[in-house]
Amino acid sequence: MHRLRTCAAKLRPLTAPQTAKKLSHNGPAVSRTFQQGRFYTAPVAAEPFLSGTSSNYVEEMYFAWLENPQSVHKSWDVFFRNANAGAPPGTAYQSPPPLGASMASLSSAQSVVVAQPNVDKLVEDHLAVQSLIRAYQIRGHHVAQLDPLGILDADLDSSLPANLVTSSNGLDIAVCKERLKRLTVGECLQHLKSSSSSRKAFYGLDESDLDKVFHLPTTTFIGGNETALPLREIIRRMEMSYCQHIGVEFMFINDLEQCQWIRQKFETPSAMQFTNEEKRTLLARLVRSTRFEEFLQRKWSSEKRFGLEGCEVLIPALKTIIDKSSENGVDNIIMGMPHRGRLNVLANVIRKELEQIFCQFDSKLEAADEGTGDVKYHLGMYHRRINRVTNRNITLSLVANPSHLEAVDPVVQGKTKAEQFYLSDSEGKKVMSILLHGDAAFAGQGIVYETFHLSDLPSYTTHGTIHVVVNNQIGFTTDPRVARSSPYPTDVARVVNAPIFHVNGDDPEAVMYVCNVAAEWRSTFHKDVVVDLVCYRRNGHNEMDEPMFTQPLMYKQIKKQKAVLKKYAEKLIAEGVVTQQEFEAEMSKYDKICEEAYARSKDEKIMHIKHWLDSPWPGFFTLDGQPKSMKCPSTGLSEETLAHIGNVASSVPVEDFTIHGGLTRILKGRGEMVKNRTVDWALAEYMAIGSLLKEGIHIRLSGQDVERGTFSHRHHVLHDQNVDKKTCIPMNHLWPNQAPYTVCNSSLSEYGVLGFELGFAMASPNALVLWEAQFGDFHNTAQCIIDQFISPGQAKWVRQNGIVLLLPHGMEGMGPEHSSARPERFLQMCNDDPDVVPKMMEDFAVQQLYDANWIVVNCSTPANYFHVLRRQILLPFRKPLIIFTPKSLLRHPDAKSSFDMMLPGTEFLRGIVEDGPAAEKPKEVKRLLFCTGKVYYELAKERKNKNLEAEVAITRLEQLSPFPFDVVEEEAKKYSNAELVWCQEEHKNQGYYEYVKPRIRATTRRERPVWYVGREPASAPATGNKNTHLHELKRFLETSFNLEAFSNLNN
Repeated sequence: MHRLRTCAAKLRPLTAPQTAKKLSHNGPAVSRTFQQGRFYTAPVAAEPFLSGTSSNYVEEMYFAWLENPQSVHKSWDVFFRNANAGAPPGTAYQSPPPLGASMASLSSAQSVVVAQPNVDKLVEDHLAVQSLIRAYQIRGHHVAQLDPLGILDADLDSSLPANLVTSSNGLDIAVCKERLKRLTVGECLQHLKSSSSSRKAFYGLDESDLDKVFHLPTTTFIGGNETALPLREIIRRMEMSYCQHIGVEFMFINDLEQCQWIRQKFETPSAMQFTNEEKRTLLARLVRSTRFEEFLQRKWSSEKRFGLEGCEVLIPALKTIIDKSSENGVDNIIMGMPHRGRLNVLANVIRKELEQIFCQFDSKLEAADEGTGDVKYHLGMYHRRINRVTNRNITLSLVANPSHLEAVDPVVQGKTKAEQFYLSDSEGKKVMSILLHGDAAFAGQGIVYETFHLSDLPSYTTHGTIHVVVNNQIGFTTDPRVARSSPYPTDVARVVNAPIFHVNGDDPEAVMYVCNVAAEWRSTFHKDVVVDLVCYRRNGHNEMDEPMFTQPLMYKQIKKQKAVLKKYAEKLIAEGVVTQQEFEAEMSKYDKICEEAYARSKDEKIMHIKHWLDSPWPGFFTLDGQPKSMKCPSTGLSEETLAHIGNVASSVPVEDFTIHGGLTRILKGRGEMVKNRTVDWALAEYMAIGSLLKEGIHIRLSGQDVERGTFSHRHHVLHDQNVDKKTCIPMNHLWPNQAPYTVCNSSLSEYGVLGFELGFAMASPNALVLWEAQFGDFHNTAQCIIDQFISPGQAKWVRQNGIVLLLPHGMEGMGPEHSSARPERFLQMCNDDPDVVPKMMEDFAVQQLYDANWIVVNCSTPANYFHVLRRQILLPFRKPLIIFTPKSLLRHPDAKSSFDMMLPGTEFLRGIVEDGPAAEKPKEVKRLLFCTGKVYYELAKERKNKNLEAEVAITRLEQLSPFPFDVVEEEAKKYSNAELVWCQEEHKNQGYYEYVKPRIRATTRRERPVWYVGREPASAPATGNKNTHLHELKRFLETSFNLEAFSNLNN
């Protein structure tokens, strides 16, 4: 569209009634562009305000006038009437009459009048007011009074935006403290009038404009039912909306509907109104929050509890969010939070029994459950109760977490996604998540960004999370001015267009209003939102810490600070909402509840961690939490089932679908294998997953490039070569009533995605959740999830989890970053004793699995991979499963398995023993090689080349942990005259050697040495030089079959 100077010349005169009639004939859809053939008879050169800079504004006014002449200012009404009537150049404008004058003359204004000299200023002033309103919407939060202490700006910037007129900026904008002075708008503008540079910064507005009436744009709601306001009132209302105890960041959102929704919530006059009953409820919740911390301080003054003092308003904030969400239909909320305030949340939000909390402070309390337990401020909780405000059932789950701040974020999201999945809640209307954060961690921990990055991905979205930041304005001892580069700790949320509501924590009603808006936003748009509770920390990092060492000025102010409960109680008493007696009675009532619970807590002698379980699995265990049996059924399948899955895996089960030519060859090859009753790695995986789907087990496979597979072997999602985004998942076409199969490429994240999948696996034991690393060594960027959740999760929180990690591993000359999945790290964290051979009993293998913290395997055959995946679900309990998966074996001609190894009666082999010539005469065998994984194929080939198949036996340890003591012991006895050698392709200080050596020796009562064959110790996992790699391989293969290599050595 041309600018208005061009377009206006093409408008022919039309009266408003004629225009309305014309528009009505054209239907409701009205084009917002000028139509060719419409002309003003007056040249536009004589109307200087019709410039390019004002064209958009004038265009909006013109269309508003066409639709309703009464909707625009009288001066515009006259102008458009005169222009349409054919007024001579420069004479269409007529100035409005003074206030109180009769409008009669304007109603018949068809005659041409002399243009007034202030036409330009009139238009410019309207545009200036629009710009001023927009400035408040964009930058008003910078001058909002957010810090309860009044000593630090929440955005770390003491200067004022140059394009805002506020009553708090004072006469000297260089002085930060002047922001808090309450000056009149007139005084501010008087100051601006005296400075030409300031006048320019404020769009040419000065004091003389204060009482002028300006038409309000459609992008503000400050007028309520009024369409025009004096400038003085516009400034006052904008200041009340954006510059008080609430700061709103939202203008970066690129959605008009969402921006308008937020404007309406915060700009509508008198929006923040509460009934007396709501105020009394708010006060009662503050009483509970405050008196709980005070009770703990009185009883256990020398105990660390990471109390909530300084942000007691968090409890009513959370309860407000829960109330509003429950009102909107949510009945399941999963929460994650750090340690600060956790006990208070457990007591007053989740409603954990107070005596269960208080007894945690008893140093004589004995542990009753298996495992090591965790400190009280890390524990989680699951509770279903009636929400008293809505009278609806609601389930609250607070996920247990370690001290690693923000690590729980993706776990909560994964659990939320799973609960939504199982309830068929595809829009997040029934299940939602709330995440609590500290200000320093929210800005400093990268996992926050990774979690946000999942928020709108189809297979990971939870349809909106409410984030609540407890902004203490300090991180342990670190000042925020040296802790972050962004103005606010919440700026990371801007990447997903999440609105951010900053609120002064000492204004409980403002907090309550913001939390209501946040819950409504999530319910309306199903997108993330952030509530930034700007508060303070009354004590140090913990109750034993001295904060005056590092923040003396802040803590001098904090010592003077009146508690928010006292402030709010005084306010309500002054308003007559409650009396002093009623307030004191409320406090006494809660104090009595605490004292009675404290008395009961003394009767607690045993600590039951299972009482703090955050993800119970009803019906899976017995009532006392034990497995219903200690047996695992056969993991084999019928021939018919294997063939059926194989046939689907080698076809395209939908019509009119064109696949890639290369994929056609792959599917044809699968079909040939099925005819020959054999499987490779990809087909074995297909059969394991497909069979579990038939049994009603949901399967979820996630990770980078898992749909095709990093090594182009899986192809679980087929893509039409002619139609964009047309895909087919054959696995979902196996059976009529099968469980759904979810396979999804993840974002390029390990920490966030593995945490997400761990959370998904927490929700139900009847699902197989797999996460595959692109390469095995990439798991180390998710080490926190592995170290803090997966390995010790059951020991700390009595929480079983059956997640599967697929980690491609193998030394194949690809360099240090694509070779090792670091098996030594997983084995180091296994909880079995290397020096004690367990007592062999019935169901020994299953009992070992039950006692282990996780299972570590390195399969060398497709059949064993098939069995271990099925065993993961058929076991009567759940343990994490770590699988070191192959790369070269995916297409190795010898790495195939017959259907016979997968039929009923077959099972996972923890060790694959020698079955060749060496097994026929075991007493003549000179060396017994133990190994694991794909190195077996290299050893077998070398043995054959050297014609040593009768003298050297090879046993593969498929399951490394829990260690197959019985298999190794039997093999060692069988080959009683043979040297025992552990052979690995990894370096000596890596891989499996340090784990297996003491355990192999334990099986022989340390009477026989265990020799090592493999690469020398090194700091890097592998060489980057291909020639060096081949040389190392040749050397350790030669050593493996040099029967004199250890003759002169002592182990």
